[in-house]
Amino acid sequence: MNPLLVEVLRGSSVESFHRGAIAIVDADGALHTAIGDIERPVFPRSAVKVLQALPLVASGAADELGLTDAELALACASHGGEPIHTQTAAAMLAKAGLDAGCLECGAHWPYHEASMRALAAAGGEPTPLHNNCSGKHAGFLCLACTMAGRGADLRRFVRGYVAPDHPVMREVGAALEAATGAQLATAPRGTDGCSIPTYAFPLRALALAFARVGAGVGLAPDHARAAARLRRAVAREPLLVAGHGRMDTRVMERLGERVFMKVGAEGMYCAALPVHGLGVAIKIDDGNNARAAEVAIAAVIEAHVALDDGERDFMRGFSAPPLRNWRAIEVGALRASAALRDALR
Repeated sequence: MNPLLVEVLRGSSVESFHRGAIAIVDADGALHTAIGDIERPVFPRSAVKVLQALPLVASGAADELGLTDAELALACASHGGEPIHTQTAAAMLAKAGLDAGCLECGAHWPYHEASMRALAAAGGEPTPLHNNCSGKHAGFLCLACTMAGRGADLRRFVRGYVAPDHPVMREVGAALEAATGAQLATAPRGTDGCSIPTYAFPLRALALAFARVGAGVGLAPDHARAAARLRRAVAREPLLVAGHGRMDTRVMERLGERVFMKVGAEGMYCAALPVHGLGVAIKIDDGNNARAAEVAIAAVIEAHVALDDGERDFMRGFSAPPLRNWRAIEVGALRASAALRDALR
């Protein structure tokens, strides 16, 4: 059984808790920290979007289409569906000679509440551009544009691009395989919420991939250059990677290129800590994202990233956030468990 990572306090008493596992690995594959079962394959979901975006840059598609830092950041994003996100996704598609009708991610209402309310008040309906994965999918379509050329056959080529055997997904899968060192042929496979294939990897392999993304070591030269460019783009345009009020955006706005971090569904977090050449992969067993996974990744950052006093106070708001009721009365808190703090020392 995995250890307790995060505790939920009601007053000063532990009301509930979250178990999980964490792997921290360097780019040579050396294990820095192991907490819990780091060999069990888990689905990283959206936490690996930067790995899925490597072919977009490595292929030359990003240069050919003149993609901006904001557009590259969106290709790595799980965004909230704010206007800046939908407009940027639409701009990426336009550069490829495509439109929102080519997206195969599905439509849902914006996760960003103000944007959702504004869309509803205007009598609008969500489109695939509002899907939190539309930037990633726009990146896939930009890659397809380069693979197929911009001729009349482009729309025929991109149809069904989410299928595992489509050339775009084969290229994306090869990037995942190369970064993690895992074999997709033997990895458990499912279908992600946005309809692309998702593969299960051990946390140790995921941490290795993010160490490689941060250090550029262990990747093919074109993928190493792509990883560096994507990290810079995200550091310059962190609002595009998540959105207003979201942890990924807020932390990378504050800490810049010292941290690249990405949440995934069902309690996943992956991060690169380039200064130390480390990669991090976290899985919360019960799938809790909003509380437990954020506390755990914040504790890792506090332990491994040099922070000044202001930055430490800022991170404390994520690693030990207060809990308030509907009258804004503080009723408890979240905190990293003593076992997690001790393991990270």
